[in-house]
Amino acid sequence: MSTKSTGSRSRTPDIHLAQQPDADALLGRSPLAALVGMLLDQQVPMEWAFSGPYTIASRLGADDLDAHEIAARDPEEFAALLSEKPAVHRYPGSMAQRVRQLCAFLVEEYGGDAEAVWADAATGKELLARLQALPGFGKQKAQIFLALLGKQYGVRPTGWREAAGPYGERGAYRSAADITGPESLAKVRAHKQETKAAAKAAKAAKDAKTSGN
Repeated sequence: MSTKSTGSRSRTPDIHLAQQPDADALLGRSPLAALVGMLLDQQVPMEWAFSGPYTIASRLGADDLDAHEIAARDPEEFAALLSEKPAVHRYPGSMAQRVRQLCAFLVEEYGGDAEAVWADAATGKELLARLQALPGFGKQKAQIFLALLGKQYGVRPTGWREAAGPYGERGAYRSAADITGPESLAKVRAHKQETKAAAKAAKAAKDAKTSGN
């Protein structure tokens, strides 16, 4: 998965997001698999989300994902494929639609080449804008993926850390961008739980103040 923005790399990155060798190998060599994994990373454990691209490719009888093929698939047939046990996501039907929308966008805007989204991005700000334009990618998801590209895939246009916001920070354990193995996965999971607990406590305090007025 080379990049024009920093020059071609001689090796495939060693990815550990799915915590499964075959699934992680696909994430390392396939730009589209990485994008789809990031798309699926919501409301399910990260390992489940990032193993999804490998599961989809296997059920399609392929060793990689193809944006043209997925975009052209019958919607109901593709949804059924993601719904097979074990399901690719907690909400396989809606996520099947999102994956197809993403692939259709890539075909329309980038000729089906997922890597073209970031290959010639000159700045982090430009890359963030491109990622946010992708179906299913809000600002937070785009920033996390930008950080993942920079930290693990060697895609580092000028200002990429700043554009990725807190997810681009060195030594942080905030997101998928920081997972390099079981230990860092545990740290990221702990950080997410702390963030949720803090948000819950803040909401409870606000509700108590409101009811007291």
